[in-house]
Amino acid sequence: MADFKPKTRLDYAFEISILLKALDGFLEVVGGIVLLFISPSNLLGIAKVLTQHELSEDPHDFLANHILHSAQSLTGASIIFASVYLLSHGIAKLILVIEILRDQLWAYVGLIVLTSAFILYQIYRVSHTHSISLILFTIFDFIVVYLTIREYNKQKRKKAIL
Repeated sequence: MADFKPKTRLDYAFEISILLKALDGFLEVVGGIVLLFISPSNLLGIAKVLTQHELSEDPHDFLANHILHSAQSLTGASIIFASVYLLSHGIAKLILVIEILRDQLWAYVGLIVLTSAFILYQIYRVSHTHSISLILFTIFDFIVVYLTIREYNKQKRKKAIL
């Protein structure tokens, strides 16, 4: 197992970001599995239950209306796409984090490439949706890439010395 022993705040930040990526990957896998077993009508029912209280207080609530509208426009094919997307992204992320924890240098590069690819996709999506949450996720991913590059270079130097 990797022996991180953080010495600086950036070392701690890297460890926290890796743990958050692992948690994110796990939640994506769970979400992808759940989507495999749920129909569009069931998903719409869940969305109605989740937004009912908010919409009764404010029928123009942006988030609640967006959730409800998104659930209404889902098809079986879009749910399968979302499931495959979540499963593939989550599994890849979990494998890379596990391999980083196993001190595999290639996994650092893999996480950098995977996260960078999703940053590009997220920037494309932000240009169409202007989503604040997506902007925040993209900023977090930029930080993860920076910290992973920094840690990769540190681990690479350490292995070269040995």
